Amino acid sequence: MYARRRRNYLLMMGGCIALFVSAWAVVRLWSMPVAIGMCGVAMVIPPIAAMIANRRGPEDRWWDDPTGDPKSDEWWDELDGKKRY
Repeated sequence: MYARRRRNYLLMMGGCIALFVSAWAVVRLWSMPVAIGMCGVAMVIPPIAAMIANRRGPEDRWWDDPTGDPKSDEWWDELDGKKRY
């Protein structure tokens, strides 16, 4: 599961770098507006890639993660009916 998100992130970031490099190495020789448009698309990809890489799936049990605050964790465990040993 984590591998799939990591692979998607790396593919998107690789596409971003490929767009940026090809825009200024090759495409700008024929059309500057197209190269600028490609860079604009490349600029939008990293935030989307970060959202995809950091989203949690339905099988992720994020609510069971301890918060790091012992008092808060104890309170939540009491509500859930769990005991920590």
